[in-house]
Amino acid sequence: MLLRINPDNPQDRLIRQVVDKLESGGVIIYPTDTVYGLACDIEQAKAVQRICRLRQLDVRKANLTIVCQDIRQISNYTHQIDNQNFKLLKRNLPGPFTFILRAGQRLPKSFQNRRKTVGVRISANPITHALIDTLGRPLLSISLKSDDEILEYFTDPSEIHDDYEKLVDIVVDGGTGNNIPSTVVDLTGSEPEIIRQGEGELV
Repeated sequence: MLLRINPDNPQDRLIRQVVDKLESGGVIIYPTDTVYGLACDIEQAKAVQRICRLRQLDVRKANLTIVCQDIRQISNYTHQIDNQNFKLLKRNLPGPFTFILRAGQRLPKSFQNRRKTVGVRISANPITHALIDTLGRPLLSISLKSDDEILEYFTDPSEIHDDYEKLVDIVVDGGTGNNIPSTVVDLTGSEPEIIRQGEGELV
């Protein structure tokens, strides 16, 4: 299903329709403030596994990302965040960054990779914000890569729907997407380390 949602003022009834599908174990494709991504409810283990199969990832080795509502929600799923990293998160989020932190005890077992880390994001996209606010917990999110030789990531939701109509439950059309992914910053060491430079400049 291709579901058009206003990218600036998401309609409540359409957001609720998507969240109902997420709560029942569905997998969606949705817009972020960077590229389009695959997503599911983090509490739905079978949906997490389904996404990993779609992206041909081994859950035990994959660096999975959760998209949260705010830093407080991030802290619920990670180890205690020290003052230096808290200030870094606060300066750069919401925004086009994925921060790698130590996973906390509340993170579902389906996320437990060998490094015991998790990527966290707070997206500035209003649709993403509305989905997480209505769901009441983070989304598992993985970037949707394209097989195109020029564009690494899908940008046209209609083309996404053509390719993924039978593989996911809903494709959310929130307008043309970006082709630059988030900047990934590892905060598990003594100093922040940029391991992928993407959209945005770390401050």
